[in-house]
Amino acid sequence: MRVLVAMSGGVDSSVAAALLVEAGHDVTGVTMKLWGGASDTGCCSVADVDDARRVAQQLDVQHLVFNFGDDFMAHVVDPYVEAHQRGDTPNPCIECNRHLKFDRLLRRADALGFDAVATGHHARIVEHPDGSRRIARGADPDKDQSYVLYMLGADAQARVLLPVGTMLKADVRAEAARLGLRTADKPDSQDVCFITASGGGRRTFLGDRIALHPGRLVDRAGAEVGRVDAVELVTVGQRKGLGLAGGGEPRYAVDVDVPGRTVTVGQADELLGPSVVIADLVVAGPVTGPSDQLPAQLPGGLVAQCSAHGEPRPVSVAAGPAAGSLELTWTDGPQRRVARGQSVVLYAGEEVVAGGLVP
Repeated sequence: MRVLVAMSGGVDSSVAAALLVEAGHDVTGVTMKLWGGASDTGCCSVADVDDARRVAQQLDVQHLVFNFGDDFMAHVVDPYVEAHQRGDTPNPCIECNRHLKFDRLLRRADALGFDAVATGHHARIVEHPDGSRRIARGADPDKDQSYVLYMLGADAQARVLLPVGTMLKADVRAEAARLGLRTADKPDSQDVCFITASGGGRRTFLGDRIALHPGRLVDRAGAEVGRVDAVELVTVGQRKGLGLAGGGEPRYAVDVDVPGRTVTVGQADELLGPSVVIADLVVAGPVTGPSDQLPAQLPGGLVAQCSAHGEPRPVSVAAGPAAGSLELTWTDGPQRRVARGQSVVLYAGEEVVAGGLVP
């Protein structure tokens, strides 16, 4: 089988390529150039591309570089900036997976005659007796990335391979060391790939692209208790960086009103809510019928996860207030609110059954 392996220059994708070579597949490595130029130290840096190329040389496979910068800007960077203008909290990694790794790259692979695309994600694809597939948790609970792959539809799952999903991260590094790969000890990447500390961080990145506005901090009664210098940088649940005086109960951002230049703060219990609504749904098949009938078609015993490594919590599921949305009610009591723009993913056991964005 001809397999195009997305090689980021990290250890996981390096080992994914090596495993496929050992299994006898016709492997080509590809690094997607998404952001930055020669001096960039974040995503797609020269060092990362060089690491991927040299691993491909070690494995004796061809290595390509695809420039998808325009797509990355249109589908990841611009929406990230626009979300902050609205006061939402986006997840650019999920949008990169949705639009680049498992859409743009798959279409390019099809055009070049590849049978499958592989990545180094720590997740699995399981196939059921009826032929349907679902994303499932990776073997290493500390590295599981199924949450950021919930958007993979049936067509993509049929053409995607996740070779390291059945491995612990320690075993991935051990395999890389056994093969003498240069990425064996390379640290994992962290945070938003196109925002770097050396570039001034999120404040500088957004400040170069949109106007950042000072705002008021108010309590639930509307009394002003402080100021922030950039309301666009505040997210629901935030405590640090609000400049509130110490002493007493900690206070958190419980609502962000960018147009009104106001952040409402409150104590921890004011962040709790009985339920969360998700829209822009992606549902693992087979599912038929209108969206308001979807809850009845989902399996029982579902849990919801609200961040990449958050603790799954049991929920009951009902049709949401708008067409194509779901309302998830926490069955073990109120939970911390989820910021607008974040994803919530539903699991049945180890398997992803649905996911969507908080509107």
